[in-house]
Amino acid sequence: MRHKKKGRRLGRSSSHRKAMLRNLATGLFLTERDESYYDGLTMADGKSVVNPPRFKGRVVTTIQKAKEVKPLVEKCITIAKNSIPHEEAAEEFATDAERNTEAWKQWRESENWKKWVAAMAPAVTARRRVFALLRDKEAVEILFDDVAHRFVDRPGGYTRVMRLAEPRLGDAGTQAILEFVGVHDRVSQVSQKPAFVDEGEDETTAEAEAPAVDEVEAVAEGGEAEATSSEEE
Repeated sequence: MRHKKKGRRLGRSSSHRKAMLRNLATGLFLTERDESYYDGLTMADGKSVVNPPRFKGRVVTTIQKAKEVKPLVEKCITIAKNSIPHEEAAEEFATDAERNTEAWKQWRESENWKKWVAAMAPAVTARRRVFALLRDKEAVEILFDDVAHRFVDRPGGYTRVMRLAEPRLGDAGTQAILEFVGVHDRVSQVSQKPAFVDEGEDETTAEAEAPAVDEVEAVAEGGEAEATSSEEE
């Protein structure tokens, strides 16, 4: 029995398992690349074209791997989200001058540069922490510049795991989707009772088209009289 043993082994050694989960989390963030990145991109043979992912912010894997990598992804998003206030505070002391220009050099010698460094230090530390987890600079840049800003007002639960009905071809493993919330959310609609009168139809029109009560009663009385006379004959 594996008492007090948190997590799944997934049939791999410790180093192999960490590398696999790291690559899976990195791949999820890299699906958020801009589509222009894939223009003219080919594989190693120079002929096969690399197509962009069909759905951004989504990867398909086994359900066991998806459940294991979910905490890692959400931890990275939380670290990146907590660094946003520090980056916004540092913008007050930043400069728009290009690097190595005279204006930029004057800014480096001013007091604003020291204030910018002090305000930006926690954000730089956060990027280094996430890089230690993912080991991919591009994924870290996408996370801090794009993904983290989506979940500023969300306290947690940035991803979801959805089981797929079709098993994986080959070993019949249970597949699942790991994706960011807020993109492919299902919209629940409240069912309404059917209306007997169309909305575009006037009530007066409906009343005019309906037969009058007196006419219905007269027709009924006439039918009864005919039936009585036929019985007497």
